[in-house]
Amino acid sequence: MAAESMSAAGERSGKGGRSKRPAPDTGLEEKDQLPIFENAALDEAEDGGDLTDSDESLFSGLEDSGSDSGGEGDNDGEEEEEEEGVDDDGRGVEEKSMKDKFSKLDVKDIRNTVGNIPMEWYKDYPHIGYDLDGKKIYKPIRNKDELDEFLDKMENPDYWRTVPDKMTGTDIRLTDEQIDLVHRIQRGQYGDTKFDPHEPSVDFFTHETMIHPVTNHPAHKRSFIPSLIEKEKVSKLVHAIKMGWIKPRKPRDDTPLYYDLWAREDPNAILGRHKMHVPAPKLKLPGHEESYNPPPEYLLTEEEKLAWEHQEPEERKLNFLPRKHASFRAVPAFSRFIHERFERCLDLYLCPRQRKMRVNVDPEDLIPKLPKPKDLQPFPTTQALVYTGHTNLVRCISASPSGQWLASGSDDCTVRFWEVCTARCMRTIEVEGTVRGIAWNPNPALCLVALTVDQSIIIVNPCLGDKFLCNATDQLITSFEKPEEVPVQPVEWTAAEGETFEKGFRLIIKHNKLVKQVTWHGKGDYLATVIPDNGNAQVLIHQLSKRRSQNPFRKNKGMVQCVLFHPIRPFFFVATQRYVRVYNLLKQELTKKLLTNCKWVSSMAVHPGGDNVICGSYDSRLAWFDLDLSTKPYKVLRHHKKALRGVAFHKHYPLFASASDDGTVIVCHGMVYSDLLQNPLIVPVKLLRGHEITRDLGVLDVTFHPTQPWLFSSGADCTIRLFT
Repeated sequence: MAAESMSAAGERSGKGGRSKRPAPDTGLEEKDQLPIFENAALDEAEDGGDLTDSDESLFSGLEDSGSDSGGEGDNDGEEEEEEEGVDDDGRGVEEKSMKDKFSKLDVKDIRNTVGNIPMEWYKDYPHIGYDLDGKKIYKPIRNKDELDEFLDKMENPDYWRTVPDKMTGTDIRLTDEQIDLVHRIQRGQYGDTKFDPHEPSVDFFTHETMIHPVTNHPAHKRSFIPSLIEKEKVSKLVHAIKMGWIKPRKPRDDTPLYYDLWAREDPNAILGRHKMHVPAPKLKLPGHEESYNPPPEYLLTEEEKLAWEHQEPEERKLNFLPRKHASFRAVPAFSRFIHERFERCLDLYLCPRQRKMRVNVDPEDLIPKLPKPKDLQPFPTTQALVYTGHTNLVRCISASPSGQWLASGSDDCTVRFWEVCTARCMRTIEVEGTVRGIAWNPNPALCLVALTVDQSIIIVNPCLGDKFLCNATDQLITSFEKPEEVPVQPVEWTAAEGETFEKGFRLIIKHNKLVKQVTWHGKGDYLATVIPDNGNAQVLIHQLSKRRSQNPFRKNKGMVQCVLFHPIRPFFFVATQRYVRVYNLLKQELTKKLLTNCKWVSSMAVHPGGDNVICGSYDSRLAWFDLDLSTKPYKVLRHHKKALRGVAFHKHYPLFASASDDGTVIVCHGMVYSDLLQNPLIVPVKLLRGHEITRDLGVLDVTFHPTQPWLFSSGADCTIRLFT
């Protein structure tokens, strides 16, 4: 029966019909043989030459053939039932059923023939490609939303093995064999389960002598006869060489090639190589000192030789010692020959080979345009008076608010009060120690002076000027009533009595350590003191009316040098060795931290407007700070040659001064404008001399007259000088 079916199929193919291959007898059911039949149908289509699909289209979902597949399947089933009992051509029922199966496979073949193109091109069309007959393959109707998809995922047991086919838009259910193939590929194994990668290899070449070779086929005839094709090629090459079409290779030239970097250079260029050429420096010609028999004046004495040996090599005028020899034959070999040649090579190598164009700049253009000092008057220019009387260096001075009196403190344990206009010493008060600081109360309604004597602050009434003012000051001090509960204070307040009261002492504030500085608040009720060696209590603030003292800081950062009150606002300036901290007394917080860029701050002064600060330092620098501009110095002046001891601002005129150990006082014009967009104008206007340097100390303190453009300075030469 199988032979007859094969012959019948051959007859049909001979008659012009499509050739159908019978299914092999595999013993499987009809549905199991379906993939084999599909492959057979595809092979026939390929043999016909009409199809060009790749082998990947075999798994493109042939089981789902759209909405028409169901009806066709039913009709085919009816025809199959009708034809089972009919035998018109004398063939068996088996052959007819085989024919019907092949015809059904042709109908169900809906492979997409668009080729290897992105399927996104069809996303805006109702179809997804074309089948073998050129008809459109319409996209399947998908009414599933996310909820249906979720239910399908939960209820469908085959959901995990269903994958979409991009070529046909249908879902394909993978078989167990396909899933096993995917798993094997994911594990990095071979796809074919029958393939054994570890099968034993057959060793054809062993140590045993074999009778017959591995390949024993006879040699071809072409291996004994010369090749005609090769002969023709050789003859063509010989002819091309004779005609000169093919030339032999040139011998390789191993000589190095050098390229001229400046071959394309423009000779007329400004920076041309020839114009920029700088010749190498020449050696200095030898002089008489290098002779083997130099004149006697070129020979060094023993002292000069010793001094030459102790000098640094860079400081020596000659890098050798001149020597005298009896004859030229007695001259030894030059010991520094190699070293000198090496230095010569360095000179040639390190010499710049480029000529730099000089920029013609007028030096006057580099100097800032400053106004002339004559246009900035008035300012102190000449020495008018000298206040003499102290027997030791005068450390501090202070002028009264009215400008009529001047107070000075000295190391001779005295405090002197001077009349400014006559240089007359009106009163002298002896104290028990060195006076390191003095400050006149800025309140014109009080006549008080604060002194720092060793470990105490002494409040003195000099009893100068208006007697009613002095009596009112004494009544204010004596009217104090002690509170019922005396608070614990870091200092001890004592009222002067007896002889000390007759001297002028009114109050004595005793501290634990040495007091360095004292300064008043602008209203005259508070005063601040600096005790450098007092740990966390280096700064103390005292209230005169209530006789109360307090430590404003829990911890001091660094060694405090000096303190000042802001003239207008409730700010407090604390200067340490390298920083100036600005505190807000109302908010009790740090407002700013100024970086002085100095090694050791010595003194400080605040502008009457309160927005500018100057700091003097022991490393000869004066730093001007604009608090509205930056925390770094606006200007740094280095006019002095030695340490700065004191700085001061004038209360009304745009002047500030600095005193130094070099015995000079420099007066500068410092104009601060009301316009915040305009920077301060700083112009040095005068250098004042007069003090003599004593024990390496010059001018120790400086202060301005409160109303006149006059300047007071005190020095180590035991004098006080007035410059007007």
